[in-house]
This record gives sequence, C-alpha cells and structure tokens, in this order.
Amino acid sequence: MNRLAHLVLPLTIALAACQVGSDPDLDQTGDRPELPEQNDALVPAMEIPTPEGWGDELPIVPEGYTVSAIAQDLKIPRQTLVLPNGDILVAEGSGGKAPKLRPKDVIAGWIKKRGKSPVEGGDRITLLRDEDGDGQTDLQTTFIEGLDAPYGLAFVDGTLYVANQGNLVSFEYSEGATSIAGSGTEVTKLPAKINHHWTKAMTASPDGSKLYVGIGSNSNVGERGMDVEEDRAVIWEIDRETGASRIFASGIRNPTALAFDPWNDQLWAVVNERDELGPQLVPDYLTSVRDGAFYGWPYSYYGRNVDPRIKPARPDLVKKAVVPDYALGSHVAALGVDFTTDGGLGGRFGEGAFVGMHGSWNRADPSGYKVVFVPFRGGRPDGRPIDLLTGFLKDGHARGRPVGVTYDEARGVLYVADDVSNTVWRIAPRGAARRASPQDRTQVLGGKRPPSTTSTTR
Repeated sequence: MNRLAHLVLPLTIALAACQVGSDPDLDQTGDRPELPEQNDALVPAMEIPTPEGWGDELPIVPEGYTVSAIAQDLKIPRQTLVLPNGDILVAEGSGGKAPKLRPKDVIAGWIKKRGKSPVEGGDRITLLRDEDGDGQTDLQTTFIEGLDAPYGLAFVDGTLYVANQGNLVSFEYSEGATSIAGSGTEVTKLPAKINHHWTKAMTASPDGSKLYVGIGSNSNVGERGMDVEEDRAVIWEIDRETGASRIFASGIRNPTALAFDPWNDQLWAVVNERDELGPQLVPDYLTSVRDGAFYGWPYSYYGRNVDPRIKPARPDLVKKAVVPDYALGSHVAALGVDFTTDGGLGGRFGEGAFVGMHGSWNRADPSGYKVVFVPFRGGRPDGRPIDLLTGFLKDGHARGRPVGVTYDEARGVLYVADDVSNTVWRIAPRGAARRASPQDRTQVLGGKRPPSTTSTTR
C-alpha cells in the first residue's frame, strides 16, 4: 500500500493543484449554509497537518478562561464520561477494517495516517480521579481493559454501558471503584461488517430506559453497493433491559456524537457528511434527530440537493429528506457534542452546545481543528459558532485534534479528548470555585446526590 501511495502521490498532488479552491467568503455555518456547485474531481484535494508536540505551549482559550492537561500519555482518547462521584472515564481505541476499493482510497488512507498519533489504540477505559478537588488528576489508572475499539459511554442506575465497534456491553459499577474486571455482559451486537465508519456513538435517554447508538455508513456514497449499507447511516434506539433495537432515524451518514438537550429532552447529533464533491461540500452539521426521519444519505445532501453519483436514484426518498438544523462547515469532522444551560461556562458560553471538531484531511486549506460553542435560545441554535479552544494548528502541523467534549455541570468545567497529543484538556473560567472532592461533593450539591442517569454525548 505504501509503495502504491508513493507512486501515485505525485499525480495526486498535480491533479489536486488543478482543482477549484475554497472560497473564504462562503458562509457555511448556521441554518442556511451557502452550498457551491459540485466538483466531483477524479482525485480530490487531500492534505493533512502532520503531528507535532505542544512543547511548553497550550491550546488557546478566550480571555477569562484557563486550560490545563489533566491526563497525558493516553492511547487514542476518543470520548469521556463523568461519573456521579466526579471520576472521569476515558474511552481509548481505534477500529475499522474496510478494504480499499480504488487507488484514491489507498491515497486517502495514507494521507489520513500521516495525521494520526503513532500510538496504538488502547482498547481500554482509563479512570481519572481528582482526590482533593484542585482540578488536577491525582489518580490515572486503567479501569477496564480488553475492549474492542470502545467509543460511546453511558451510565444509568449503577450500570456502565460501553459501545465497542461491534457490540454494546454493560458493567456493574460500585461507587468509588478504580477498576472493573471481566469482559462485561453483552446487551446487543452492533453492525460491524466492513466498518468503514467504525465509531459507535452513544447516549442514554433522559429517563434511562433507552440507549441511542449512532452507526455510520460503510462507504462515502454507496460505492461498496447498497447491500452492505443495511443498518448503516442510522441511529438505533435500544431497550436497555432487553437489548431489542429499532431504527430511530436513517440517511444520517456518520452520526459521531449524540446528546439530549436540557430544554426539551430532544436528541441531537453531530454528523460527518460525504466527501469528493469539493472542498466546500458537504457541510458537516448539528441537528435534532426526529423519530422516523430520513436525512438524505446517500441520495441527497442538506435536504433535497441530489447527489448524482449514486445509482439508481431515489427521488421518493429525496422528497422525504429532512434539512439539518445547523451547518458547522465543510469537512470539519465534528466528533463531539454536549450541552450547557443556566450559565454554563459563563459569558458567551452560558447556553448552547459545545462541539469538538477533529479537522479536515480532504481539502487544501484545513478546516476544523478546534472546539466551538453554538449558542442556543429557546432550545434552538441562535447565532454563529464561537471559538472556545483553538491553537491546534501551527506552521503546518497539528499539535492535537479534538474529539469528544463533556460538560461537567456539577463543577462547571469542560473536558476535551485530544487523540493526537493523547491528552484530556480541562477548560474552566478563571478563578472558578474549587472543584468538589469526593468527600465534600454531596455538600457542594446542596445535600443531594448527583442524578443516577448520566451519559456521554457520544
């Protein structure tokens, strides 16, 4: 594969140089993104910033906020979960086994690999504990090992749920535990054939009765044939007790993070859209997820914009396609979402959604590579995205790439998983109150125990 990539790479660069570049004046965020003409190039532009360490530097946060590394030397951290006692769980792993179909698939794989950490995925969950409430990790230890590319996490009524790339498993949890032995109990199998998109995002319903799992497509736009897309590009609703599942929403190409909002208990997702239509098609998006809705993939994008590459066409499905609520920009690769309300991080970050953007590989000018905040009002997006965590790109290199984001409501801080520097970052208002320790956490919460139903937003 490497030999082929090196033989074809000069041709790729030459062809990509002839392509139409992106228009910096094009507004591709919000509820009405500008969509340019399609540009289905033989070889699309492919460029990724290569990893480089942070050294003595840190990511950039707005004035009035601090950022610190609370965990390092991880093994591809993807998503995080805050347990009721304040411990943080980190899912670490890397999956997928899709064979390459075309020469440009080989090249794309080589390009993507250049932008990744050389560390192998841990196939584990790590626990982080702050014993004295000072915002620094005092204990970093393996909590569960022997998993298979874990990604989505949820915690309901004393049970931890883990979405591996091929199944959903549960573990009984005792408060304060620092490890759990065994392989867990399988709740249900998850679609794992080919696994072009292997990540299995997950969240729990507000009442804890259902689990929702995002299952990405097995191709960019159906090039492997639609027979391998059964139960793909969908969100499953799973009964937590029985493991029975149904398709909750479909045509949603790669739902990489899920969360229920705190206003209407509405399910939302961030979604990675299709490639190879140009550097500014198609915008990735944040959307509410309606029961039974169809979001277009692969036949159309952003509502009823037809993708001519998929044959036979399905005008009947295109007519049903739902327009997403909020565009995030093309190829930003959003991989994390979580909500805050009632003041949140304060200032401009008081009511809305945090979104982790992993960053592009398929355009000449990088997009994403940051964490943004989407303001909400009345339970709906309201305004342009605001940069919260930046500085990941420097001199053509990526010092990190954000993945999952988790807002810790009890402590008023945000955690960001970074799978290139293998770090978990903590963002807090400067001068924020001391974080509660395990011993005084109940007192801080006004004498009440934390809620028994919590989940990641992935």
